[in-house]
Amino acid sequence: MTREADITIPAHDRLVREKERQLLTSISRSQAWKLEQVGLFPKRRKLSPRGNTVVWLLSELNEWIASREQVK
Repeated sequence: MTREADITIPAHDRLVREKERQLLTSISRSQAWKLEQVGLFPKRRKLSPRGNTVVWLLSELNEWIASREQVK
């Protein structure tokens, strides 16, 4: 039996995979992971039970980008 991933997506939001996340945020995969580990970047969500596929909510990435722009 296959388990479904536990992801709730608001109607106005969508999922973003790694390539698009890199384009939107302009930071590398490893840098995003490091920032995520210390709570400075949106948490990834597992799309598959094994965790092979991860995604981010576009709204959370947009909030992070906006917060970075305020720092400048």
